[in-house]
Amino acid sequence: MTVQRTYLQISVQFNGYMSCYFRYMSNLLEEAGITITKENKKDIDRVLHSLVNVEYKNCSATWKELKKLLQSEEGKAKIIHALKTL
Repeated sequence: MTVQRTYLQISVQFNGYMSCYFRYMSNLLEEAGITITKENKKDIDRVLHSLVNVEYKNCSATWKELKKLLQSEEGKAKIIHALKTL
């Protein structure tokens, strides 16, 4: 018996730009004074990937590591500091 699965791909937008995990970080991005635009989205994404030492465009692994950081105030501060370098 063959099972066919159909997946519905849902795109989430933050300020009109695609994101894999930015939507979960809106408060932190706001605290860092960051507004995501078409022009800076990739730079923000690269900074976050670099912060957690994950290859760029591997969003799942990056989000997994960011969630760990977000569990503590020290981790949140580390993310905000990295974002402010932009």
